[in-house]
Amino acid sequence: MFNYFVSIRKRAVCLLLPLWMSGLFGIALVLRADKPEKTSNGVTTTPIEHVVVIFQENVSFDHYFATYPSAANTSGDPVFNAADETPSVNGLLSAGLLTHNTNSTQPFRLTRAQLVTCDQDHSYTDEQKAFNSGLMNLFPETVGVGAGTCFDAGKGKGLVMGYYDGNTVTALWNYAQHFAMSDNSFSTTFGPSTPGALNLISGQTHGASVTSGSAAGNVSAGSVIGDPRPSLALDDCTIASKTLITMDGKNVGDLLNAKGLTWGWFQGGFKPSSAPGGKAVCATTHNNISGASAGTDYIPHHAAFQYYPQTANPHHLPPTSVSKIGGSDQANHQYDLSDFFNALSAKNLPAVSYLKAAAYQDGHAGYSDPLDEQTFLVNTINTIMKSPFWKNTAIIIAYDDSDGWYDHVMGPIVHQSSTTDDHLTASGACGDGGKEVYQGRCGYGPRQPLLIISPYAKKNYVDHAVTDQASILQFIEDNWSLGRIGNDSADDIAGSLKPLFDFNDEGKNQRLILDPATGLRSSQGDD
Repeated sequence: MFNYFVSIRKRAVCLLLPLWMSGLFGIALVLRADKPEKTSNGVTTTPIEHVVVIFQENVSFDHYFATYPSAANTSGDPVFNAADETPSVNGLLSAGLLTHNTNSTQPFRLTRAQLVTCDQDHSYTDEQKAFNSGLMNLFPETVGVGAGTCFDAGKGKGLVMGYYDGNTVTALWNYAQHFAMSDNSFSTTFGPSTPGALNLISGQTHGASVTSGSAAGNVSAGSVIGDPRPSLALDDCTIASKTLITMDGKNVGDLLNAKGLTWGWFQGGFKPSSAPGGKAVCATTHNNISGASAGTDYIPHHAAFQYYPQTANPHHLPPTSVSKIGGSDQANHQYDLSDFFNALSAKNLPAVSYLKAAAYQDGHAGYSDPLDEQTFLVNTINTIMKSPFWKNTAIIIAYDDSDGWYDHVMGPIVHQSSTTDDHLTASGACGDGGKEVYQGRCGYGPRQPLLIISPYAKKNYVDHAVTDQASILQFIEDNWSLGRIGNDSADDIAGSLKPLFDFNDEGKNQRLILDPATGLRSSQGDD
């Protein structure tokens, strides 16, 4: 059955685009990474002068959009009614997999009251096992997490089949209605948070050097497959008892610095709670909506640039002034999330901003939830929309991994691998990785939500072309004519985000101000 392996060489890519209706797949396409265009304003190749990437945690596409645009509209919940001519997506409803599913537990709707759930298994190997050579039918058995101290909706390991609809993730469904989203966007590789974060900024998970702890389950053949933390030399707030690594090679920060462009990674909890002897301590905490502690706001293995010596801010030093945010000073482009809003208020928005919520608002099952996440997303997007920068900004909402949550679509394999950690097509195999430049990069991995919110985003539009986390990297590279990362980075073969935009219709999409509690239009109104 597994006859869709592909070979990839530098610019041209032959991909198999799955047509998942019953675990089968189909037609071959040739994709080519876009070349940078002639600049439109002397700096950017499009009217977009600011990109804000909101990088959230652990959601598969079906987990949030399985029945889009049809919500149950149960009593007492925010009501979602789709606009006329809303396009359908490749979800469980359209695929006929809600009630005739080959997994041992049928998909089921999680209610707005069922928010803080168990965290699922989303390891590199077990996710591949769940895919079962493309049958997509071993999720409860391989990545499902049974009842314990967390909420499992009475489903045990079958919780992994749960999904929310527009009565809970209401804001995201409303953003999809008014702007553009993809229903065919994937993790660049299998695995948890750290591979996703590295792929976002470099398109590359290879180049890891273990400085402390065991490589097992964290680094395979030199590639990151787990959640090792940045080394002690790179981050005072790392967790010394965990496996620690340093990454070599380039990331997008190097490309932006070479062009003299402003940029920054802004993360909740990055500001030290104290700094005895000049060493940062990151102990700030918040409770999630259930009242439970979400742990420390700052999570080191979510801080992508802290893995690279050239872009790390080991002591979490603050910017020397608001006017320096985005530029080169002691902060080295690594900031607390509050610094983003300070810069925005001071009309000093960097060209490229990556936003990472504090733990309790990042959407990660186990310690965060859809409504805490919605509060962060809506408040952030409302603030940007009300700023003078909105008219030429693109906000990209993306996720680092799927958390193991069920999704019925398998993407094309563009990175094959043959390590003992691979298990997609057979034990020790993700296709035939013998000719790959680097091993331990099996992917594409699970499918995840991707939304574009911008005055230039197509309205109520769903893009079906294949993209991945490195497509965001590629868009930034092309928009500022940065060139490519090189070294077999996934940016070279990624699908383009440009079909989600209409750059010929300035101001087509206006502001959409939402209520952070309900996800519905705010009484404050919009344009």
